[in-house]
Amino acid sequence: MEPELKRQLGVFDAVVIGLGSMIGAGVFVALAPAAGAAGSGLLVGLALAAVVAYCNATSSARLAARYPQSGGTYVYGRERLGEFWGYLAGWGFVVGKTASCAAMALTVGDYVWPGQEHAVAVAAVVALTAVNYAGVQKSAWLTRAIVAVVLAVLAAVVVAALTSGTADAARLDVGADATFSGVLQAAGLLFFAFAGYARIATLGEEVRDPARTIPRAIPLALGSALVVYALVAVSALAVLGPARLADAAAPLSEAALAAGAGLLAPAVRVGATVAALGSLLALILGVSRTTLAMARDRHLPHALAAVHPRFQVPHRAELAVGAVVAVAAATADLRGAIGFSSFGVLAYYAIANASAWTLTRAEGRPPLLIPALGLAGCLVLAFALPPSSVLSGAAVLAVGAVAYAVRRGTFA
Repeated sequence: MEPELKRQLGVFDAVVIGLGSMIGAGVFVALAPAAGAAGSGLLVGLALAAVVAYCNATSSARLAARYPQSGGTYVYGRERLGEFWGYLAGWGFVVGKTASCAAMALTVGDYVWPGQEHAVAVAAVVALTAVNYAGVQKSAWLTRAIVAVVLAVLAAVVVAALTSGTADAARLDVGADATFSGVLQAAGLLFFAFAGYARIATLGEEVRDPARTIPRAIPLALGSALVVYALVAVSALAVLGPARLADAAAPLSEAALAAGAGLLAPAVRVGATVAALGSLLALILGVSRTTLAMARDRHLPHALAAVHPRFQVPHRAELAVGAVVAVAAATADLRGAIGFSSFGVLAYYAIANASAWTLTRAEGRPPLLIPALGLAGCLVLAFALPPSSVLSGAAVLAVGAVAYAVRRGTFA
């Protein structure tokens, strides 16, 4: 029998870990490319991303309550749709979220030491891998502190922007620069920021009373993140407008300057760094648990299924994920990683919604409209992403499918 992880996390811890993933560097970097795609339709794109995220969260919560194991949709797809679909979900998640990890690490580098961002990024990955290795409860404590700092910084920026004389409500109106395709692309890019609630489901084996805790924690985390993102987006648009926001290298720093609150700029830099660290911490946590689940089924080397006897964490999986992310952080491009990550994670959630569709009422199935809308939304947003993201993401999924077929043929 495979060793199991220890159940240590309650509702509050699970919500904080989800928030640490969602209110991470995405709020500091995703608004600019989304505004570039949607223009004044940015808020419409945000609303669309939130609707799809809600459907995904609801489907994931019902599935996680029924299958409280590490691995998230890898487990759900395997149990409800068959081994291949579970494998494809796990593959898309691990690859896509590895790109997210690299993006978060590079964000730390950009804010801490411009010009040496890759070196700082690698150092951040090594440090947070060590924190995760020491136990999930320590990760939860650190995430609480990170979320508190980030929320304080964001609240200061929102208040400064909305109370400044430069804020103009007219900039929030959807104008001629907003197109349907642009809004869809913005929603796909913003989905990168909302996808953190998956961390709660992938930690299913470490949550106390998962049948109650997970369905409560996921919507709480998602709803809180949506409120924060909406307030930040409204504030940034009100003082910068869509064109300046799209061109901003550091959107919230520029929003603070435009609002006449230049003293906040250093705090925003600190907040972005801390947010990226929090998101990276939670991402490494989630990817290592999916790696653990896939290793248990021998889709990845079985040695990665080991659980540390003292710290009760999948230590080999965490070290392997940390090593791969460190290499990616040393070589990757920040903005390119966002679209690539979004494609992989949207594919992951498409399989989650398809899995939820197969639940019976007795098994806690949500109303059928929710998984249907979630599945359609994931597919539409995935293929509305920039062409380079679609092509690279589809190619990676295809490589995974071929590897699965070869493995099945080899061991048949």
